[in-house]
Amino acid sequence: MKQMPDAQSPLKLGTRGSPLAVAQARETRDRLMAAHDLPEEAFEIVVIRTMGDDRAMIAADRPLKEIGNKGLFTKEIEDALLSGRIDLAVHSMKDMPTVQPDGLILDCYLPREDVRDAFVCLTAPAIADLPQGAVMGTSSLRRRAQLLNRRPDLKLVEFRGNVQTRRKKLEDGVASATFLAMAGLNRLGMTELARGAIAPEDMLPAIAQGAIGIERRSDDARAERLLSAIHDTPTALRLAAERAFLATLDGSCETPIAGLALLEGDAIWLRGEILRPDGSESIADDIRGPASEGARLGRDLAQRLLARADADFFAWREA
Repeated sequence: MKQMPDAQSPLKLGTRGSPLAVAQARETRDRLMAAHDLPEEAFEIVVIRTMGDDRAMIAADRPLKEIGNKGLFTKEIEDALLSGRIDLAVHSMKDMPTVQPDGLILDCYLPREDVRDAFVCLTAPAIADLPQGAVMGTSSLRRRAQLLNRRPDLKLVEFRGNVQTRRKKLEDGVASATFLAMAGLNRLGMTELARGAIAPEDMLPAIAQGAIGIERRSDDARAERLLSAIHDTPTALRLAAERAFLATLDGSCETPIAGLALLEGDAIWLRGEILRPDGSESIADDIRGPASEGARLGRDLAQRLLARADADFFAWREA
């Protein structure tokens, strides 16, 4: 087994290049430093450009489903991990496909941040205060469908880019308001941008929102040992339920799906929602059971929602 990382042979952490992604990689590095009493020089953060970061695509505000679906923000990073260019890959878990490539494993999660969506607007304090026909910017199929379900009068435009890019678009008048994840604003120290956090009861978040996952090669015993010291079991239990729910629904960038698992002692409470992309119909339900059976609960809840959906509920997928 390789020795502990040091300045001459640092552990390489791969990440996307946005300020938020780099902040998440630094949080991972700092936790590893503290857990193993290692200096900063024992780690190297390697920025990797993904298809989802293509500036031309962002500038054109193309819908994500036109660019690519699963793996849009992860494939190039995972390729670097498989080739040995990096030792670990740091991901926002809401971007992660539910199945990892052969040779890779995802079994380390950091403590989960705030799961809620943030309402960001320069003029109105809340969604209800937006005027009739106001323009809302978002590229999220989930947020679009949830918003149209509640405010079908609003006009929606594609709105991509990192936190800084989206703020600039609001200032330029591209849209009146947008959504960001509270977790990202917290990690960037930019909570002042949020007019308020939206309660899950009003807008159920994306699967795994607020969670950071660290992926490794399945045969890398050193990485497994290093990561075991920073793994957060409560987050893992919650994500097991949420990601099983997503996997059973075959979720992708084309599917408006929301879900949130909460721990209640030794039990887990999972809420889930599926929507038509135009917001015309929402089907929601919840389930409770032992936290150790989160994956089964996620599958069971997904089957419940599928059973309640009309035969044409997912017809838009083939349209």
